[in-house]
Amino acid sequence: MKIYNTYSEKIEEIELKQPIGIYVCGITPYDTTHLGHAFTFVTYDILVRYLRFLGANVTYVQNVTDIDDDILIRAHALKTTWKELGNHETISHFKNMHALNALHPDHIPKATENISQMQKIIQGLIKKGGAYVINNSVYFDVKKDKNFGKLSKFNYKAMLEIANDRGNFPIDPNKKNELDFVLWQAQQHPDEPSWNSPWGQGRPGWHIECSAMSMRYLGSTLTIHGGGQDLIFPHHESEIAQSENFTDKKFVKTWMHTAMVYSEGKKMSKSLGNMIFVHDLLKTYTASELRTFLAMHHYRTSFNYDEAEFVVAKNAIKAFEPCCLDQKILSFKRLKQIAPEFLLALDNDLDTSKAFQILTDIAKSKNETKKAIIPTGLKILGIKV
Repeated sequence: MKIYNTYSEKIEEIELKQPIGIYVCGITPYDTTHLGHAFTFVTYDILVRYLRFLGANVTYVQNVTDIDDDILIRAHALKTTWKELGNHETISHFKNMHALNALHPDHIPKATENISQMQKIIQGLIKKGGAYVINNSVYFDVKKDKNFGKLSKFNYKAMLEIANDRGNFPIDPNKKNELDFVLWQAQQHPDEPSWNSPWGQGRPGWHIECSAMSMRYLGSTLTIHGGGQDLIFPHHESEIAQSENFTDKKFVKTWMHTAMVYSEGKKMSKSLGNMIFVHDLLKTYTASELRTFLAMHHYRTSFNYDEAEFVVAKNAIKAFEPCCLDQKILSFKRLKQIAPEFLLALDNDLDTSKAFQILTDIAKSKNETKKAIIPTGLKILGIKV
């Protein structure tokens, strides 16, 4: 099986005989689960299902960033606590994903439960000279990493512009360089949630959370690190910098990113008011129809939300139903004998769009032998009929 590696910009083979560790950046629980979330997590759910069907030993980790500026702001606006908001939204998210027939990840670490792991990495970076302490905060020194930018391939000006748009504070007086990012943020006022540390009361920065949680469960080098395309910079770029400077090892073999989902021709955002939520969609469509709608799109191709595609999904499910009276699941060997084209589609950068079309064509054909693969193909795609 091959996957497009954002780092190398090539489609590369995944070694199936070795244990596969997959880490996917999960939710920040303050406003879940929108269609973009669902597209990302269904994509990795299909990846895990397919790799396991191929016989791979997969460990799937999906984190919850349960402490973040956005959570604090939303909690204040709702007159609730950040913990209550985070717990409520996390439960809601996994309820939505369960409805969409997503497998439960093997590990769902929360940032607040991994503070000690984060502090260990930060201490290591300070000791190696890759980070510095000023006024009880700790920053990663970007200029000490000559390879910073190797994932995104952006120049300095572009990196700074994007970072500023995604939470960077370039005029922070504590910084040596405007692109340096926070590893540990000193407590600003007594009401702010904080933890004790060698540098004083405070809380971790966004990027260090994922480095700590991923390496805790999957070791120094991950097989696949996934997330949305919007996380390439600064989040994943920063993860590489701090992780590799800490371990002196390659952090990730394959970087995998899902494309953006648009609504009304624009990226979904709260400011534009064009967010589409799973719980709202499930009032109109079945979970199978929504999951089918998502599987119809290749994970690296952005698309605009179009209700007409749900008609296609509904009709496809109707076509599948007569083929699923016998729910016998075929072996890899038998599936390859009957419909190798289905496997080839998924082997080629997880092309669920093509795989779905192949199943649809078979269901509408008169080839009864090939129709025997439908239950197996749908199970790999996670579609219930």
